[in-house]
Amino acid sequence: MLIRLLRTHLRPYTRPIALVVLLQFLQTLAAVYLPTLNADIIDNGVVTGDTGHILRTGGVMLALTLLQISCAVGAVYFGARTAMGVGRDVRAAIFRQVQRFSVREVGRFGAPSLITRTTNDVQQVQMVVLLGLLLMVTAPIMCVGGILMALNQDVPLSALLLVIVPVLIIVVSLIVRRMAPLFRSMQERIDTVNRVMREQITGIRVIRAFVRDEHEQARFADANRDLMTVATSAGRLMAFMWPAVMLVMDASSVAVMWFGGQRIDDGQMQVGALIAFLNYLMQILMSVMMATFMLVQIPRAQVCAERISEVLDTDSSVTPPSSPVTALRRHGHLEIRDAEFRYPGAEEPVLHGVSLVAHPGRTTAVIGSTGSGKTTLLNLVPRLFDATGGSVLVGGVDVRELDPATLARTVGLVPQKPYLFNGTIATNLRYGNPDATDEELWHALEVAQARDFVEALPERLDAPISQGGGNVSGGQRQRLAIARTLVARPEIYLFDDSFSALDYATDAALRAELARETGDATVVIVAQRVSTIRHADRIVVLDAGRVVGSGTHDELMADNQIYREIVLSQLTEQEAA
Repeated sequence: MLIRLLRTHLRPYTRPIALVVLLQFLQTLAAVYLPTLNADIIDNGVVTGDTGHILRTGGVMLALTLLQISCAVGAVYFGARTAMGVGRDVRAAIFRQVQRFSVREVGRFGAPSLITRTTNDVQQVQMVVLLGLLLMVTAPIMCVGGILMALNQDVPLSALLLVIVPVLIIVVSLIVRRMAPLFRSMQERIDTVNRVMREQITGIRVIRAFVRDEHEQARFADANRDLMTVATSAGRLMAFMWPAVMLVMDASSVAVMWFGGQRIDDGQMQVGALIAFLNYLMQILMSVMMATFMLVQIPRAQVCAERISEVLDTDSSVTPPSSPVTALRRHGHLEIRDAEFRYPGAEEPVLHGVSLVAHPGRTTAVIGSTGSGKTTLLNLVPRLFDATGGSVLVGGVDVRELDPATLARTVGLVPQKPYLFNGTIATNLRYGNPDATDEELWHALEVAQARDFVEALPERLDAPISQGGGNVSGGQRQRLAIARTLVARPEIYLFDDSFSALDYATDAALRAELARETGDATVVIVAQRVSTIRHADRIVVLDAGRVVGSGTHDELMADNQIYREIVLSQLTEQEAA
């Protein structure tokens, strides 16, 4: 997964990567050649007392060092830019994919996991790209070059490499092998910490209301402790790796000094050559160390790449049409034909053969007990879900064939839980119509019965709104959400229990204004409150996902027992009449 992900997202960076490889190659060659020049100074300059040779060779070493530094700086610069660019592209790809998801896919992954995959997981992949460009390019060149130059210094002594390098590789491999499952577990536990934290922040009022602070602290402590335990285990292995590698390197140096000293005593090797050989040995082992450090990161990045690819490879259950229709045949007309919706793996559908027709200039209401499928039915129209059976037609065109932009302009949904974005009142109201004037915003606020409280704010339309609309009340949030939909002026208005937080007087005034404002549009209202929908032109009664009645309030009161029970649970017989 990691290789496939990187192959896809590294393709646009071919030139910077080639430049990084060239710079790394030059700086590594310079680093490999420096010990040979150092040996030459010792054997042919220091031992013989030739000061001129020392200065000439030292000048060459200085030039090579400057070249090495320049190439290293350039490689780090372009490598970092490439890695950051890949991280940006992967994050953007995940974001675009999540934007295509229906509510079903978002619910499957969960918001905390999607956030972790977009941030922490991408960061791990980004780090592997950076280390790969800075270490994995250098390591093989330095290893091969070091071996060749060590052989050039002394072939018999180089036989020690046949023992040293495999021992180091075996030690590192055993440690890295145990890290992979720990890193996978660590990412899962990060998801859990994010989920618990998100739940506690979102549900802080419920926690305080039921005095469950200690319980929630214990939940977070458990999740935090689990993450700490796994991270400590992985950290312990990483901490053990450095001493193990240093032990191998120090033992190797002792062995080289022991056998090299004997060869110097025998006159088969010079002192400068032994020092150069030691330097090459360190370079070889350091190249193995760099590769090892890279290998430590790969298991975690592999896990992260799998989690990222899982999101990128998940197809949305709501797919855009291959040949989208942009022209509506019957403006404002909404028809639902024998709609069925079943969640994946569910034994029973949520909706069973629901049919409904709504015309422009008329108000259609949907009412039913909790869990009867009212919200699910409404969500089929803007394609938050796709019906698993039957069809939904907007303007005479199946929504699965309609251009998404055309559908968004035609249908305006005020959801059951209105959401406001971080910004101002004006930016939220212009969400569906960026070109709306201030006069249009004030008109929408007046219709939504929100003008009074907005005018009372010091900043008026520029008053700040926090994420989710947390700094306004529930009723104010609902009215702003209704005003936002009014500003967009769609042909079909869908109100999903959008008046539940309003008092009866505000509800009545708002509905009266809405009736005048949306006189030429199609209005569908889902509500629990009978007073909100009793004057609708047509009322559809849902029960257990099926239509069990349809008609006016008076007709249903006379003929439909389920509707009558709902009404009498809220009103007296005289009020209902």
